[in-house]
Amino acid sequence: MTGINLVMAREPIPAGPSVFLAGPTPDKSAPVPSWRPAAAETLAAQWTGAQPLTVLSPESRHGQRADRYETQVDWETDARAAASAILFWIPRDLKTMPAMTTNVEFGLDVSTGRAVLGCPPDCPNPERNRYLIYVARRHGVPVCTTLTATAAAALALVPGNH
Repeated sequence: MTGINLVMAREPIPAGPSVFLAGPTPDKSAPVPSWRPAAAETLAAQWTGAQPLTVLSPESRHGQRADRYETQVDWETDARAAASAILFWIPRDLKTMPAMTTNVEFGLDVSTGRAVLGCPPDCPNPERNRYLIYVARRHGVPVCTTLTATAAAALALVPGNH
């Protein structure tokens, strides 16, 4: 992927235009493919800025877990705070990707002016996104139903994208 710099969990967070990929992370106990590689590719395809876009992923490079839970949470909190935009993509599946932490993160970030919400209507449990969609609309947060549209909404918030 050209035009982007993929920064994974607990790696140094560079300055410059960036998008944090918020949403459920597949658990090793119920392995399913991650949605984040497709999100990074979609952002790369749409990015037109002069400098590289940093895509911040809370997933670990090579699957290497954090030494401490707090280390991971602190990195994710710092990365969301540093991001130009926070792309929430919630293909909720209560069995494999319940997104409980995502609910809290969205509540923390909804009023920042940097959040966008993507909720695919064909995910296994779309009814569980209803509250987030309602809250997003109350706060003027863009709500999208495809990853392509969610990426475009996030990039609209990033300085330097033409």
